[in-house]
Amino acid sequence: MITGELRNKVDKIWEIFWTGGITNPLSVIEQFTYLIFIKSLDDKQTKEEKTASVLGLEPKKIFNENEQILRWSNFKELEAQEMYDIVVNKVFPFIKNMNENNESSFSKYMKDAIFQIPTPQMLEKIVTGIDGLEFERDVKGDLYEYLLSKLATSGTNGQFRTPRHIIDMMVRLIKPVPQDIIIDPACGTSGFLVGAEEYLKENHDEIFISEELKNHFQNEMFYGNDMDTTMLRIGTMNMMLHDVENPNIDYKDSLSKSNTDKEKYTVVLANPPFTGSLDSEGVADDLLKVTKTKKTELLFLALMLRILKIGGRCAVIVPDGVLFGASKAHKQIRQELIEKHNLHGVISMPSGVFKPYAGVSTAILLFTKTGIGGTENVWFYDMQADGFSLDDKRN
Repeated sequence: MITGELRNKVDKIWEIFWTGGITNPLSVIEQFTYLIFIKSLDDKQTKEEKTASVLGLEPKKIFNENEQILRWSNFKELEAQEMYDIVVNKVFPFIKNMNENNESSFSKYMKDAIFQIPTPQMLEKIVTGIDGLEFERDVKGDLYEYLLSKLATSGTNGQFRTPRHIIDMMVRLIKPVPQDIIIDPACGTSGFLVGAEEYLKENHDEIFISEELKNHFQNEMFYGNDMDTTMLRIGTMNMMLHDVENPNIDYKDSLSKSNTDKEKYTVVLANPPFTGSLDSEGVADDLLKVTKTKKTELLFLALMLRILKIGGRCAVIVPDGVLFGASKAHKQIRQELIEKHNLHGVISMPSGVFKPYAGVSTAILLFTKTGIGGTENVWFYDMQADGFSLDDKRN
């Protein structure tokens, strides 16, 4: 979690956006993210330069010789109007056109990005504010979580980020390996993908020794789908800030007929949306065969069974209704999981885990797709506490 001091600094920056006329929380988060991304690119190159000079190598360059003024550490020193002109006319186009020669998800979603900060004075205040934030790798994730909590409490859009410690627990239970192909079919800001990426970096040095594994890690390992282009932009930037150069993050309704993925992935990590029902006209027919329902949480489970390869593992957050619901559809999906695949564990979580966004009771299901059953013993775990208070404050 971010400290009180950091939270106060972020609140002050948020206030600058607010008083400057940018009042939609999603827009604030997006503009905030662009600037964090711009600063991180400079931090990344500075780090590369330091490492390269110690090892006597040529550093990997994000900014070439003619682009030095685009670096955060250089333009932040300029007076307000000059800084504004450079950010609007040079820095922002620079990040929009990064990777433009390939069809990366980053270049795809950045094409629609708009720089919305209206005045030089406002930009100067925000740049000074962000410059005062201490960014550790983990803090960045927590910072997103804090920004997104503002989104949820403001009552718009309903996106929320799964708390970081819950993501980390699920990733450690799944234990991704360097050969895995990982998807979150409702990825939002890519929290699960970032969690998996960090676990791999900490536990599998071979990724950076083997050219083949490194290439897989950068280009073919991480997949995410979402229906909100702002989330896709934020999610893609989040992945790139965590050293995944080309994540496969797509604008896709995972449950629709247009999603043809089948037996493609070895790991699913997800907290899919479970509010409301879908129009069953648009839902893929093979999902409805598994569980005839309009409930998204049941359809997502059917989807996960379809898109996993045989032997693929899944950790997914579901509402308690999935465990106890008495409808025919609820029984169908439970029967499918237990009789045709290997359900390893059910972790029941306290209802305060997702506050302040929602007070729903949820559980984590852990299973392997086998197609031939295999469920013998199921590990049930009743999580009474997660290390934070279970009220809206989450201290």
